[in-house]
Amino acid sequence: MSWANAWRIARRDLNARFKGLRLLLVCIFLGTAALAAIGSLTAAIERELEANGQTFLGGDIQVELWQRSLNADERAALEQLGTVSAGTRLQAMARKDDLAAPIELKAVDEAYPLYGSLVLEGQGKSPAPTGNQAFLAPGAADRLGVRRGDSFAVGTQTLTVAGIIEDEPDRLGEGFQLGPTIMVAEDLPRRAGLLEPGSMYQSKTRLALAETRDLEAIEQDLEDRFPDAGFDIDTAENGAPGTDRFIERMSEFLTLVGLAALVIAGIGIGGGVTSYLDARRQSIATLKVLGADSRDIARIYALQIFAASAVGSIAGLVVGVAVVPVLAQALEGLLPVNAGFVIDPGALALAAAYGFLVALVFAAPPLMRARHFPAMALMRARVAPLARDRSAMLVVTGGLAAIVGLALLTSSRPLLAGGFLFGAAIVLGLLALLGWLIRKGAAALPRPQGPIARAALANIYRPGSSTGSLVTALGFGLAAFVLLAAIQSSIDGNIQSRVPERAPDYFVLDVPRDREADFRALVTQADSGASVRAVPALRGAVLAFGPEESMTRTSSLEEIPDGAWALRGERGLTYADEVPEGNELTDGSWWGPMYVGEPLVSVDKDFAEAAGLKIGDKLTFGVLGAEIETRIASLRTINWESLGFNYVFVLSPNALRDTPHNLAATIELSDGTPTGPLLQALVREFPSTSVIEVGGVLQQARTILEQVGIATLAAASVAVLAGLAVLLGAIAAARASRTYDTVVLRVLGADRRQVLAMQLAEYALLAGALALVALGLGTLTAWLVVTQLFEFDWLPDWGQVFAVLGLGLAVVVAFAVGGSLPLLRSKPAQVLRAL
Repeated sequence: MSWANAWRIARRDLNARFKGLRLLLVCIFLGTAALAAIGSLTAAIERELEANGQTFLGGDIQVELWQRSLNADERAALEQLGTVSAGTRLQAMARKDDLAAPIELKAVDEAYPLYGSLVLEGQGKSPAPTGNQAFLAPGAADRLGVRRGDSFAVGTQTLTVAGIIEDEPDRLGEGFQLGPTIMVAEDLPRRAGLLEPGSMYQSKTRLALAETRDLEAIEQDLEDRFPDAGFDIDTAENGAPGTDRFIERMSEFLTLVGLAALVIAGIGIGGGVTSYLDARRQSIATLKVLGADSRDIARIYALQIFAASAVGSIAGLVVGVAVVPVLAQALEGLLPVNAGFVIDPGALALAAAYGFLVALVFAAPPLMRARHFPAMALMRARVAPLARDRSAMLVVTGGLAAIVGLALLTSSRPLLAGGFLFGAAIVLGLLALLGWLIRKGAAALPRPQGPIARAALANIYRPGSSTGSLVTALGFGLAAFVLLAAIQSSIDGNIQSRVPERAPDYFVLDVPRDREADFRALVTQADSGASVRAVPALRGAVLAFGPEESMTRTSSLEEIPDGAWALRGERGLTYADEVPEGNELTDGSWWGPMYVGEPLVSVDKDFAEAAGLKIGDKLTFGVLGAEIETRIASLRTINWESLGFNYVFVLSPNALRDTPHNLAATIELSDGTPTGPLLQALVREFPSTSVIEVGGVLQQARTILEQVGIATLAAASVAVLAGLAVLLGAIAAARASRTYDTVVLRVLGADRRQVLAMQLAEYALLAGALALVALGLGTLTAWLVVTQLFEFDWLPDWGQVFAVLGLGLAVVVAFAVGGSLPLLRSKPAQVLRAL
């Protein structure tokens, strides 16, 4: 039979509404839609970053330094390559009459911006501010109650509002900010008294290349020429470093969710195809009697399955593309993506390929069984179930190999994708083993006295029972419920954790060391019950680390070890006579007051383990262009949940005391104390300090986490929907055999209530046995996602998790009832005549 004739028969037999193949269609639709949406969104973001990397960064190359600007040699090295734009970023306070607002002061030179355009509301494109001009972000103007032409003060200078910023081209590359932006001329911070020795500020020098060059080669050359300068270098290929990292993590998670949805849905596909072919067994047998061979049968029903898969895939691709604008709007402000339709051929082709491969793998076994068995065996399949057809293993193995190969080739982290697929295979194997054990265990149990319970138990292990597919379906379905609850409640736990309850009211930066007593007196005058904590605050980079005889230069590392993030760029440094509050010594000893020996350092225990450091090893820091060599004296655990001063590195006072620096302080006010008077007094008496309101910072963090939670909830919901589809598939696959069983029971005298009770008892036994398995599987997967992929704290709400698991069990029972109702309506005479 030719393919054309096979398609003619397949088309005539195929219902216009795909009756019998709807589950296959839905499962393919869910998985393909998830992957299409994920791939399209990721492609849109990556395309935006690639196209506008120079604009987001503000240049082709950016060099960041703390507490100093580039020296003459360093700047000359950049000027040889192209146009240079220098500026500084620091926290400051803006004042207008009785109003004061913490702001991010952004000082730029006349060359700004090197790429993109600075746009002011109602004024269009604008050059950088000069003199005492200031461009304000809308938030800053609102906080101060000013508009164009008004005056306000920063430090010792009075500024004029020259415009309200509509578009700041490099805003995304600036990262997280602790206040709205005010843009000023490059020399304004120094004229305002904000850049005194020891002040906490960051210089950013951007470079626009005169000609196309290899950015990685330039970055490496700068690090080689100035290995101890403490440069933190970014390139336009990574124009928004923090955003890139988040996108990578989120994309990995969403892709794994999409693959999980397809793997779970694949089980439903197998069940749906089995049910469909079982309903077509007489047609298959008739075709064989009329002369159709195995190849003809395979062609006819493979074409039907392909048609249903194609419709499901196309619908999934359309929905996946359509949902991208919705996701973009939900993540607005967090990710660089336009809220429009995105069609990425590569992402859509990959999603469709996954869909067809999964359909092939899970539809092959039932199709091959129907192909190879003789007509009489097919007609007797109701009472003599068909044996397994081992020839399908070749097709299944090839399809699985293609899925694995595709996942590894297209993943940015092949080990992660491979590990996930390996884990999914192990889970499928364990669930299959568990199904076998349940059947054996049910067969070994003593027979219950009640006929309903006895029949329900027998259904679990009788020949031709669907226990194996039900165990897999229930296991994945219930685990999906647990996964969703654990991830979402853990993210909510991070949002609603105890951090805000223990957070200080204010962080204050750049408190002069010689005026600490005046600072404390001012706070006490405003609130006698206030708590003030002040610590020395510096910035420095780890230049070298390790045993004294074989120290490793940080600049020579090709990649920073996982967990050793403090080796990347400059980090906060402090010194102390005593172990800091909220820290606990775990190894070694503290130096104590009045220490005068070799410079020592205490290191966070987790960082030390990640970097391979131990007591006695050395760390060399670069601070304000000088090298400070220290020996590790102790390791500490840090309570990172407190929003106090938590430093990875705490040095002995003799290591840093003579280095120019100021203090950083936290202020916790008594309950009910108004914050306005103290804020005004701090700004008036200490104009060079920067006061950060913690509430605003926490609100930004909460908003970001909520956006992550929304994206995670939407993604994990796909897994839940796939799990529900699997349950439907298992019920559909078992419906034909259960129709026969129900009719026989009805003929023997069982009423509808007894049949329904028997079905419920069987599902309740299986669901109860699998509840603990699903709890463990879903919790483990959620823990990996939350702690290893997102690097959040593991804070699930167990009450919510158990409640959702209970809801899942209720849904299983509801599905069991829904799947049993058509069986109760079957007329015995009609069914028996059809056999």
